Amino acid sequence: MSDTPSHEAGKSIFPKWIKGPQDFVGGLALMALALFALWASRDLQGMHGFSFGAGTAPRMFAGLLLALGCGVMLTGLLAEGAPIQKYHWRGPFFVSLAILSFAISIRPLGLVISAFASFMIAALGTSETRWGEAAVVGICLTVGCSLLFPYALGLPFQLFPRFLMP
Repeated sequence: MSDTPSHEAGKSIFPKWIKGPQDFVGGLALMALALFALWASRDLQGMHGFSFGAGTAPRMFAGLLLALGCGVMLTGLLAEGAPIQKYHWRGPFFVSLAILSFAISIRPLGLVISAFASFMIAALGTSETRWGEAAVVGICLTVGCSLLFPYALGLPFQLFPRFLMP
């Protein structure tokens, strides 16, 4: 039995005019995400003349994502492509968990601990993680964030937990 995807007729749930189901569905997903971003940013102030409002960047990126999603979807219609692959939940689950843990732990634990812990949680998203390398990259990213946000950008981030501060 082979691990390669089967392209047999009758195996696909999609009509024959969709030549690349994976690209088609991926393009639709990107377009749905872009439309959601446009809807969510509808109440934000837009661009007036040369001054940018809070909604300018989200709308620009959503417009670009919409155009790219349309291009990917058209690729699925016009070019032969891969069938829909099996969905792997591990990566999205641990990346989402890392984002939530960062959001919950940033205030009580500070930037250093929460950034490193969040990176290590995200590293659980694949079985191919080399933990020594992940720890080194996590330390480098944490140092970079610790220098960038409070010092280079002047954002008021607490670096360490309050109970460690004198």
